[in-house]
Amino acid sequence: MNEKVTILDRKEIEILGATRVIASTAKEAVIEIEGGIMTVAGNNLEVTKLDLDNREVKFSGQINNVKFSDKREKVGLLKRIFK
Repeated sequence: MNEKVTILDRKEIEILGATRVIASTAKEAVIEIEGGIMTVAGNNLEVTKLDLDNREVKFSGQINNVKFSDKREKVGLLKRIFK
């Protein structure tokens, strides 16, 4: 399955292809997708749908930034931080 990201009026984001939610706070969500890591930053972020069997995650809130990174880069950074 490929990833698909849909953002509606910067108030809702739907992510298809999510394999797990690594972390989620009101200001940031880190989601593992098939192709790497996706970080959503904003305010008042809430998970409104979590269906990992179908690889679907939805958030609502004010979406300010979406960033994609490679899994290897993220793991390397975490290892360096927690040494």
